[in-house]
Amino acid sequence: MPKITLGTIAQATGLSKFAVSRALSGKDGVSAETRLRVRRVADEMGYVQPVAQDETPVVGVVFNNAEIINSELHLRIQGGVQAEAARRGYEVRNCWSSDRREILAFARSCRGIALVGRHERDTILAVGALGLPVARSGWVEPLDPFDVVSGTDHEAGSAVAHYLLGLGHRTIAYVHGTPGYRGRVERFYGLREVLERHPDVAFREMTFQSETRFLEHLELAHADCFYPTAFFCAHDGMALTVMSELLRLGLRIPEDASVVGFGDYSAATQIWPPMTTVRVQGYEIGAGLVRMLDDRLNGRLPADIPFRLQVASTLVIRDSAGPAAHRARG
Repeated sequence: MPKITLGTIAQATGLSKFAVSRALSGKDGVSAETRLRVRRVADEMGYVQPVAQDETPVVGVVFNNAEIINSELHLRIQGGVQAEAARRGYEVRNCWSSDRREILAFARSCRGIALVGRHERDTILAVGALGLPVARSGWVEPLDPFDVVSGTDHEAGSAVAHYLLGLGHRTIAYVHGTPGYRGRVERFYGLREVLERHPDVAFREMTFQSETRFLEHLELAHADCFYPTAFFCAHDGMALTVMSELLRLGLRIPEDASVVGFGDYSAATQIWPPMTTVRVQGYEIGAGLVRMLDDRLNGRLPADIPFRLQVASTLVIRDSAGPAAHRARG
């Protein structure tokens, strides 16, 4: 097959080679609509963009700077990105922002972009319209045309359900807080789909609100004659709160109540008893983002098909969960 060049694409689009070059490199001087059209034609023709010998290609990573609860996960992802980019010959630039204009300005200086965490949909679409390869680590709309590298939230919830059932727990609560985090909801769905197959199991969703403390939710549950022997928490920070409150009530962990977290962050091993939790493989997710962008930039993936790559989480068993306590309730 004849080699596809900038001139070939220019002829197919009716543009100058200069305009095509700037569109494909993400530089200013062409409209977003033109950039998208040029990228689409280039992808359809199988064009592989060369890298100048004196220029190291740049991949950019944008983290949402407002996601304090996920900051440790983001550092793991950043580590994976840096290591994989070094192996593949890329320079990495990081941006910590939730401002759309700032993110777009940053993206224009990169050959490919990874968007990590929660970002507004109009921001994601605007970055995609630049014509650059975009990889997400975070939730997208169903069948969105973006590559995604993620953990396994739903599976993790199911795995915790099986683990707690194996310990004899039949009254289980799922505890979470701030709404809008799809991953936390998926963990609940995974837990629920396993537990509801067992008619002898009672389970309840306990949703924290900033104005309501965990103990108030627990009292409401007790008023409904629901006495959980196990708590699966949406993240390790929530699990720390639950463990502290249960201990303050005089309950022993895990003899009287088991607690399982999510994330396996540093605090999980800095408390007593050490926390049973689910480890999210952030380093591998970061490396996967770079591999996905590299495959796009080098034409190894079909141009019109988005891909989903999942990195399985790991259940880390420590001492905060144990066999169910069966005690009379008065």
